[in-house]
Amino acid sequence: MKKYILLLAFFTICIATTNAQDLLTINTSKSDIKWSCDYSFYFSGHYGIVKFKEGYFIKTNDKITGGSFIIDLNTIMAQDMEKDGNEGLTNHLKDPDFFEVNKYPTATLVITSVSYHDATHFEAKADMTIKGITQAVKFQATLDFEQKTMKTKFKIDRTRWGIVYNSKLKDQAISDAIGFDVTLSL
Repeated sequence: MKKYILLLAFFTICIATTNAQDLLTINTSKSDIKWSCDYSFYFSGHYGIVKFKEGYFIKTNDKITGGSFIIDLNTIMAQDMEKDGNEGLTNHLKDPDFFEVNKYPTATLVITSVSYHDATHFEAKADMTIKGITQAVKFQATLDFEQKTMKTKFKIDRTRWGIVYNSKLKDQAISDAIGFDVTLSL
């Protein structure tokens, strides 16, 4: 009977070790999100930054298999115009026309699945929540193990999250696409 108990304990430990998950907390001071939004009918647009509030990757068997990240929309900032213009645009981005930051101070991204192309490149599927609306997104990402970073660039259609300011206007309208250039550091 002791042999069976020891054998069962051994297999339980092996299974637990094999499927062990680690949470890898990001360094929010070294991680950043650069955003951009172009005009629909000519070259130009707006760009800036927004910061992470917190986040972590899920690592299973030496691979990133998920993660959850909170973006602090109070930190959104325009950077493409002169000082007064940047301040005006930054404040407008926080209004109900855009992110309605007083009501929705954060956005989230939760990685739901990861499909690896090779050891350092993968496609992630995730749920992104902005203004209380959750939509599926996917993006390609690159891992740099020496630098302890993950980088990705992707775009979303802002109207899927109820951000419809000047959407579909014919003249000088801003695009419905918002681009993100993201670096996550541990």
